[in-house]
Amino acid sequence: MGTDGLVRGRGRRLWVVVLALLGFQLASLVAPAYACGCGAMLPDAQRNVYVNRETSIVRWDGREEQIVMRLTVAGDTRTAAWVMPVPNRATVELGDAALFDQLAEETAPEYRKREYFWPRSSDWPFDIMESDGAGAAPGEGSVGVVGRERLGPFDVARLTATDSGALGDWLDENGFELSDRLDTALQPYVEQGWEYVAIKLAPEDTGTDIPLSGTLDPLHLTFASDELVYPMRLSQLAATPQALSLYVLAEHRMEPSSTIGGEAPEVRFAGRIGVQYGTLGALTDAGTDYLTAVDQNFPQPSRISGDHTLRQTETDEPYREVIYVDEMWTVGGIPGWLFSFGIGFAVLVIKGVAVAIVLRRNARKQPPPVPVGYAQAPQGGYPPPGGYPPDGYPPGAYPQGAYPQGGHPQGSDEASGPKD
Repeated sequence: MGTDGLVRGRGRRLWVVVLALLGFQLASLVAPAYACGCGAMLPDAQRNVYVNRETSIVRWDGREEQIVMRLTVAGDTRTAAWVMPVPNRATVELGDAALFDQLAEETAPEYRKREYFWPRSSDWPFDIMESDGAGAAPGEGSVGVVGRERLGPFDVARLTATDSGALGDWLDENGFELSDRLDTALQPYVEQGWEYVAIKLAPEDTGTDIPLSGTLDPLHLTFASDELVYPMRLSQLAATPQALSLYVLAEHRMEPSSTIGGEAPEVRFAGRIGVQYGTLGALTDAGTDYLTAVDQNFPQPSRISGDHTLRQTETDEPYREVIYVDEMWTVGGIPGWLFSFGIGFAVLVIKGVAVAIVLRRNARKQPPPVPVGYAQAPQGGYPPPGGYPPDGYPPGAYPQGAYPQGGHPQGSDEASGPKD
């Protein structure tokens, strides 16, 4: 290939790289809003934010419900907002982060040791092969502002609405950027007469451009409810798989009524917790001390069909996750399989030596062999048992290889004497 052809080839490859980079950049400009189990997570324009995990504590006594939610997020945006529908008027305050540590300790799995016999790939000798509320204030149109307050890094607005489009317009005008898809997703809540908690994360330090990342401060919502419900419908807008962890405090063990389009919920813990202190003590002092911890994954959020409603199970059977820690069985630090083989080999050696000794002793007790050419004595030796018959042995009755005393067998040549 000539110099001109080489230059043209490199030029084409360079354009391919440039076009690919432009494609990635354009994709980031039209990146969709993401969702979480608590509602819709909305980044700044031309930015991205991802909800890695949502953990919430739900307390319900049959009349009132409390939700303490905490989100773990990552992305390149510095501010973000989300909307959470609630069935009735809600109060909002900052949550206690220590709650999550207390409940994680209460629901920690039990570790049990389990021994195995045969060596595995990580054990010797195989390891050598491996390397190391008040009334609503007047609002614009059909949107009512119940209240708006600053809670730490959060700007919180409590709203009512009779039209999802008007709600979207109000949120847009007040710094809560929404998409048309979210307006549509909010419509079922508008029809049911729910209210809304709009939350915007707006750090007070505006002089830096540090991306939003890590675990956010928890928020504590309280509202009246005659059933235990956890809003999930808006999560169907999510562009990535969602993970939900729920700690449910109630009078009895609770369970989701359905999967609502996700995988089967997995119970990690169920049981009554002991006397508590602080915020957790306040959440359990009215008989709501039965804790149920549930995890659920939503690989395809678009299949989410509604909100989680939880119901009482048939029994309050307790449950705690058990994690087995496998260890090789050893005897005095020696692998059990090697110790057993050593014992077996030693037993075989001892048996072999014992058999050899017995055979040797038996060989010494045997009579010496009869030389070749000598007649064998009849069994019992001479004379035969009972003596010799008076008339001698009848023909053919002599012991094999022996003669009667005093003569030769009758009829033989030797019995007739010498011949001339």
